[in-house]
Amino acid sequence: MRPILIGAGRGSRLAHMTEQLPKTLVPTMGRPMLDWILEALAEAGYQKRDIVFVCGYRADALRARYPEFTYVENRNWESNNILLSLLCAREYMADGFLSSYTDIIYRGSVVKKLLASPHDKVLACDTDWRRRYRDRTQHPETDGEKLRADGERILELSRTIEADAAQGEFIGVTKFSREGAQELLAAFDATEVRFQGGMDRIYREGRTFQRAYLIDLFQSMIENGSAFHRVDTHGGYMELDTLEDLSFAAKWWSESR
Repeated sequence: MRPILIGAGRGSRLAHMTEQLPKTLVPTMGRPMLDWILEALAEAGYQKRDIVFVCGYRADALRARYPEFTYVENRNWESNNILLSLLCAREYMADGFLSSYTDIIYRGSVVKKLLASPHDKVLACDTDWRRRYRDRTQHPETDGEKLRADGERILELSRTIEADAAQGEFIGVTKFSREGAQELLAAFDATEVRFQGGMDRIYREGRTFQRAYLIDLFQSMIENGSAFHRVDTHGGYMELDTLEDLSFAAKWWSESR
């Protein structure tokens, strides 16, 4: 089960910081965001040679810094979004995989919890997510990939969930067993057939299939009876999407656990 890191985009909201670097290489608390992610994965036993990286913008900078990775290129990164980006690594998904956004920082404990879960489709959830949004003016709670759950089982994933009704925020880190991966790929294929020749038709919540998030496909599967589960971190995670977020990073991290 290899980790697939999804990092094809530029991260335009980081402005000048990504003129020469992909978003994941922007320095955060003294080192690139990606190094923090690699540290978390290392706590769970993964080495750089295990990583599959979906690259796009400024892939040359990534290849030069991390030659040990296996690279898959999203050639259409400017026009698609994170769901289609993940599927660029399809050949590494079928036997089970971890996946992770790469504009985030999180602790290794959550990776260990994902791997220890007996369930086939498991998402990491931050239950202390609202703490970070109190400081943010450029990234409101309405942008959070929130979830509702009954115990460990996820009932709903959506940005439109009211904050008071959410049990937490999906942090962008997942585990799919072999069986879970096969189910995910089948659901993706069926959806892709529906939108064949019409990738710009609306898929979910005003988004086209071309621009779909992971949570769009996950929620479609949940609505069709698929069981998704969660593991929790209470803090121990942050998203770094704007220059404002970078200015808060050290404070957020020192307050998390």
